Amino acid sequence: MTGYHIHATDGDIGHVEDFLVDDVSWAIRYMVVDTINWWPGKKVLVAPEWIERVDWDKSMVHVHLGCEKIRTSPEYDPARPIERAYETRLYGHYAQPRYWDEWHDKGI
Repeated sequence: MTGYHIHATDGDIGHVEDFLVDDVSWAIRYMVVDTINWWPGKKVLVAPEWIERVDWDKSMVHVHLGCEKIRTSPEYDPARPIERAYETRLYGHYAQPRYWDEWHDKGI
């Protein structure tokens, strides 16, 4: 899916540049979305849970998020480790349930 275009609920917004994997659970935690073709040089993260569907024939990932939400998302800096404070801002920005709350609810 690297290189696939990202299609938000209201238009195209970027492409999949990479994936980030949790080194403890081995879960794919985020897609790195590069919006350089739409806005200068910004990379943001989108959780796989927010993917609506993948169109394999058109090399496109459809997400259940609007362009503006993705555009204004907290910027991802690959030189810095992802910390809980950043994830809290990210999930709050997208108004999505946080995966670590689900772990707590399941006793993990």
